[in-house]
Amino acid sequence: MKVAVLGTTGYTGMLLVRLLAQHEAVSQILPGSSSQGGTPILEMDGGLAPGILEKTGPEGKLLSVEEVAAAKPDVVFSALPHVTSASILKPFFGSSLIIDLSADFRFPDPILFKEVYKEEHPCPDLLEKAVYGLAEVFTEDIQKADLIANPGCYPTATLLPLIPLVRERLIQGFIVVNALSGISGAGRSAKTNNLFCERSENTNAYAPGTTHRHAAEIGQILKRVGGEGDIFFTPHLVPIKQGMAITTVVETVKELSDEELFELYRASYGGRPFIRIRGKKIPETRDVRNSNRCDIGWHREGKRLILFSVIDNLVKGASGQAVQNMNLRLGLPETSGLSPYGEF
Repeated sequence: MKVAVLGTTGYTGMLLVRLLAQHEAVSQILPGSSSQGGTPILEMDGGLAPGILEKTGPEGKLLSVEEVAAAKPDVVFSALPHVTSASILKPFFGSSLIIDLSADFRFPDPILFKEVYKEEHPCPDLLEKAVYGLAEVFTEDIQKADLIANPGCYPTATLLPLIPLVRERLIQGFIVVNALSGISGAGRSAKTNNLFCERSENTNAYAPGTTHRHAAEIGQILKRVGGEGDIFFTPHLVPIKQGMAITTVVETVKELSDEELFELYRASYGGRPFIRIRGKKIPETRDVRNSNRCDIGWHREGKRLILFSVIDNLVKGASGQAVQNMNLRLGLPETSGLSPYGEF
């Protein structure tokens, strides 16, 4: 199988290449870059094993988008910036399976997209054809899709513990989400606020309430599965390279026991390799580092329920879930090229 990665030089693109290099069903990798075409891939990422050249070809150079299109890949992953991604993907629509890691196809409504991202969508006619790629929730839709919108890392970690409760109409009132993200979530481009001296020994909230773009993404998916009520979403940057921890506070319509919660989550995620239910044990980001897993725990006080979830924002929150979606769509083992366990 021939697989292309557009935006290879970003964090998610680099990780995609690493994951695809160990994927048994991938025979050829086409590493694309609109800015660094011709650069040797081992120069771009010195952590890659020389064996990568067996899948990229002996020259192992980054390709232009035109070169990637001419090679007619079976699957295209786009790790390009929002709005840019949809425009650059135009040569591949209708001929390749597309898995887009930007936000360009996460909203079926072009008006909502413009409201959130402040720009007109370049391909509004394709929005309703895209499937939201939250792998454990929309599995059947993913298995039939040719355009998959990979979720953001904040929505992935927030939605997975919430959806089983929302589907059963067990939540009432406000949903309060406090989210902590490693700095890699801001991308690889140079920004003063992401410099080591700015982030080390420093933590802060930003874009609170409904102002963060992922609040709208989370809200529309909760409505899709039957949720109601307002979401108060506050993201924070914390001084770690990668990892994401979400604390969500809800009020339930009745007091739920630990046994009822375990049964609820087993019914939703039982047998899925990348979800681990921790119960009353509060999960930590180091538990899932470099894995494609989401760990979920809780704390109960009457009808008040605090949900805890952790993921690696670059793996389950981006590149790993993208590969998981490819596996689901192509009928491959869900774990192909992926591990539910991290590396220390």
